[in-house]
Amino acid sequence: MEGAGSYFERRGDDTFEATRATESPWDARLQHGGPPTALLARTMLANHRRDDMRLARITTDFLGPIPRAVVEIRTRIVRPGKRIELLEATMASGGRDVVTARAWRIVVQPPGSIPPGVTPPDPVPVRPAAEEPPRWLRGWGYGESLEWRYADGSPESPGPAAAWARLRVPLIADEPTAPLDRALVLVDSANGISGELPMSDWLFVPPSLTVALERYPRGEWVLLEARTVLGDDGLGTCVARLADDDGYFGHALQSLYVEPRAR
Repeated sequence: MEGAGSYFERRGDDTFEATRATESPWDARLQHGGPPTALLARTMLANHRRDDMRLARITTDFLGPIPRAVVEIRTRIVRPGKRIELLEATMASGGRDVVTARAWRIVVQPPGSIPPGVTPPDPVPVRPAAEEPPRWLRGWGYGESLEWRYADGSPESPGPAAAWARLRVPLIADEPTAPLDRALVLVDSANGISGELPMSDWLFVPPSLTVALERYPRGEWVLLEARTVLGDDGLGTCVARLADDDGYFGHALQSLYVEPRAR
């Protein structure tokens, strides 16, 4: 995409500069929540490597506007453990903490140690052929950094949707992007594809995001199967199932702050 070959450019061991590809739909000066979530998870796992464990759940809290600027990340182990461990990461910019994330990771068993459950897996919707980018994704950095293909619902009308997506740029310039990175960049879009009100007239902003994983994703494409429910007093939720070409691998939950756009 023009003007951004990645979401972040590395400026130091745990220092990064956000590019135009992180640009939020709500304000061009700010970041969308997806790329910071992926960067925090990647940095936590890199700084506290455990090959015998896998990330099972991550909750990201957006503490305020996330500027498109240089950001610094701090990480620590909150609760060490042989079988279950809690990690924490904080993103700061301009002397202010802007995002924090906590992630549980769990020790993995040898493949085949756990028998299959009694419930057969649900089939995953077929990924459609390439299509024109939805109008609501044009003209802002994060929207243009993704390719979308709708299996259910419509990008031009409100309501539940199931959409396949993949990244057009890497998470960090000149560094490989793992399937987990890709999924976490995408998942904060669930409320966008399943909005119950027109984005041109309404804000429905998630102050937090939780992702729970049964396994790590595989490949480039991720399916978001999302539904938003709104209260009549300015709150809402969005729930999404996550899948790849091999089947469903996790769930996501967003709480929502809802109000009319300023005119």
